Amino acid sequence: MANEKLARQDVDEQELKAVVEGGDGIWTIRGGGNLRGWNGIRYKAGMSAKNVGSTQLSMNVATIPPGAVARAHIHVGFDLMLYILKGRVRHEYGDHLKQVIENEAGDFIYIEPGVPHEVFNLSDEEEVMAVVARSDASEWENIVPYDRQTGEVITIEDGKS
Repeated sequence: MANEKLARQDVDEQELKAVVEGGDGIWTIRGGGNLRGWNGIRYKAGMSAKNVGSTQLSMNVATIPPGAVARAHIHVGFDLMLYILKGRVRHEYGDHLKQVIENEAGDFIYIEPGVPHEVFNLSDEEEVMAVVARSDASEWENIVPYDRQTGEVITIEDGKS
């Protein structure tokens, strides 16, 4: 089964910049609100190259709704770290997503660049909330969909995304 397109509901950079205070080296976002979505996940405004001029890092808070799945994907060329604030998730990862690990509130997670993974909220009633830090200031531009059946990246040229 081909992976679904990793849908984005992004806002323009002006909207992201509007929630930022400060300047001259220190920037602040108070609260941030869930402004955006990607691949079944909602995100607070967060900080990235889009709104604070970061060159090597992005950070935000992600929420996975009850029962939702962040479809299989790969982070190309960047590290990702998470801290689970609330809820429980299962990561299916590796070649054809055959490996499994479950995490819950209080767990730290590190995902190496290039590791295919799919994320499941294990609850049908409670959302998952996590702090997400990436060594990529562009946030989503270097994430590609992955087909768990073929074990390959899905490209637009394949006609599958």
